[in-house]
Amino acid sequence: MKYERLGSSSLQVSRICLGSMTWGLQNSQADANQQIDYAQMHGINFIDTAEMYAVPPSTDTYGKTETIIGNWLSANPSRRKNIVLASKIAGPGFSYIRDSSKISAKTVISAVEGSLKRLQTDYIDLYQLHWPNRQSPHFGNHWPNANNHTSVNAEQQTEEMLDILHGLDNCVKAGKIRYCGLSDDTPWGINQYLQLSKEHNLPRMVSLQNEFNLLHTKDWPYLIENCVHEDIAYLPWSPLATGLLTGKYINGLRPSGSRFTLMQRHGLFRDTENANAAVKAYVEIAKQHQLSPAQLALKWCDQVDGVTSTIIGATSLAQLTENIDAFSEPLPKAAVDDIKQVLKQFPSPF
Repeated sequence: MKYERLGSSSLQVSRICLGSMTWGLQNSQADANQQIDYAQMHGINFIDTAEMYAVPPSTDTYGKTETIIGNWLSANPSRRKNIVLASKIAGPGFSYIRDSSKISAKTVISAVEGSLKRLQTDYIDLYQLHWPNRQSPHFGNHWPNANNHTSVNAEQQTEEMLDILHGLDNCVKAGKIRYCGLSDDTPWGINQYLQLSKEHNLPRMVSLQNEFNLLHTKDWPYLIENCVHEDIAYLPWSPLATGLLTGKYINGLRPSGSRFTLMQRHGLFRDTENANAAVKAYVEIAKQHQLSPAQLALKWCDQVDGVTSTIIGATSLAQLTENIDAFSEPLPKAAVDDIKQVLKQFPSPF
């Protein structure tokens, strides 16, 4: 296993991060225990979760994933020091999470307390803002005019960011979190936080996790360049595009128990005619290079310059094994060249 420094932090994280959002709905405590143990056996020291999980989110599943991880930590206290544990505070939008309130210093402090109790740990290594208070170009909202930037009150947003940093500072000084990060954010968001941290001597954001995969490459090159030169770890989530890149949903297929058979908060916006055509092309490239479609997609993500650690998830140990194996050897140059042609044909298929 290869390890990288997590941005400007002192943490060394594995090139693979174990995602956990299925634990508590599609996966049980026993499944999660097995996945964590297997991942650690293969050198993965980085686990990502969130207070909102399991996914799809609901009142019934809120906090269940953190509780499952907490149960594992309680049963394996000596192994806590070997894990870089990341969690996230939910942004506005859920009536059952702090009455849909925005992220603020007050809600950060409250959410950290709740996560620590569920995780049964004294500290969280990386605490992230799951999404900004303002609308951001994620979850299919990346097309022109999907966001109305000119109507945003930048001064108000900056004041909210400063307030949030004060809440994070409170938690860092109390020893409850070690480092802070962002999720589903933009270059403007990154740079505002960095500037405020410098001006007010507050915690510096060390990482950003955004969706990034063969069907969704919008962060390259501008946002990733920003991360590289500002020493922000870039952590792709959904490198398989919620399973699309495995090929299992080609031509409208819906395998029993798969994610696309469950309720989706934003709908199946990734499932488009162009995405279907692109996936077919990637499946064919995988066959030509004797790889599974999932391995092709994961290998591609891993070789992108500026990627620190790729967040993977699985609903079975067989899937997890296949996904981890994808990182053992680099993607052949011929496959990279083949992929470039498809990317040019389908640069943004959903």
